[in-house]
Amino acid sequence: MFRALVRMSENAAKRLKTESGVRIGTHNGHFHADEALAVYMLRQLPTYAGASLVRTRDPAQLAECHTVVDVGGEYDASRNRYDHHQRTFDTTFPGRPTKLSSAGLVYLHFGRALVAQELGQPEDSEDVGMLWNKVYESFVEAMDAHDNGISSVDPDALKAAGLEKRFSSGGFTLGAMVSRLNPAWNDPMPADPAEAQAAEDARFESASARIGEEFSRGLNFYTKAWLPARAIVKAAYDKRLEYDSEGRIMVLDAQSVPWKEHLYALEEQDAAAAGVEGDDSKGKILYVLYREKPVPDAKWRIQAVPVTDTSFQSRKALPEPWRGARDEELDKVAGVSPGGVFVHMSGFIGGHKTFEGAMEMAVKACAF
Repeated sequence: MFRALVRMSENAAKRLKTESGVRIGTHNGHFHADEALAVYMLRQLPTYAGASLVRTRDPAQLAECHTVVDVGGEYDASRNRYDHHQRTFDTTFPGRPTKLSSAGLVYLHFGRALVAQELGQPEDSEDVGMLWNKVYESFVEAMDAHDNGISSVDPDALKAAGLEKRFSSGGFTLGAMVSRLNPAWNDPMPADPAEAQAAEDARFESASARIGEEFSRGLNFYTKAWLPARAIVKAAYDKRLEYDSEGRIMVLDAQSVPWKEHLYALEEQDAAAAGVEGDDSKGKILYVLYREKPVPDAKWRIQAVPVTDTSFQSRKALPEPWRGARDEELDKVAGVSPGGVFVHMSGFIGGHKTFEGAMEMAVKACAF
């Protein structure tokens, strides 16, 4: 397999000499997640389709490249130079605090085109703009932070609070995954410099394809699933007063969709329009009802809205006396129509065999 990888990289080098296609340049040596992702993203666009790759630190070779990422000490989008290692570099994505890496730089300039291509919409459309921001915050920003040595939590604040990690993260990050694709210190390498570089380049190509697959999966999810869910959540949000005069209950009629982020965004929009500030839960959704499956006789779930998208704390958990109860016991303790299924011990979710029963649970929980 090793020789096959070398031959593949050598064939790419031969094509480079005979074709006039676009060349992307980046540094050789130990590779990282940011330039692996930057190269992948570029290659998804028509201009760079089939682009060859030059991995070197030689300024003369880099000067011949159409685009250079993560090397060269220059950030100049007009010349397709996207390095971030200069002392004076402090560029961030609009509205975000994290300094960009080569991945963030490429996404900053080409991300709209990637999203537009996936959606089949113009780059200046509202949906493209929304997803351009969403994909950066949910995926690319972590690459930027990792490469620039920025922790997701302020280490000084953690230390002051006396908090320590309970266990190792075990390398469960995309950055760690890419790092593991680098050769180990004691891996055998060809004595010939050209063959050694070809082997290293083949490893980089594997890393770029691997992290690129994760990026494409994320982009596909946000364009094909997350965005369409927004319209469904918006329709349910607009009908909330039909079920509760204070608008505390939202019903997803057809089936469950990713709703949390959309719900928070809609509430923030309403609060901003009304000039309301702070975290007051008044007027916010407390419970969301949805079918377990998109079939007519499906059971219904009632879920308490969490304080944040990643929080285990609910705005208002289901009543404590209901927690852990099931079936007839739940019907009795909750005082609802027969058909109760369960309420989780933490009170964040429960179930009923019918919509009417789930709605009874929601109404009673609001008043509890």
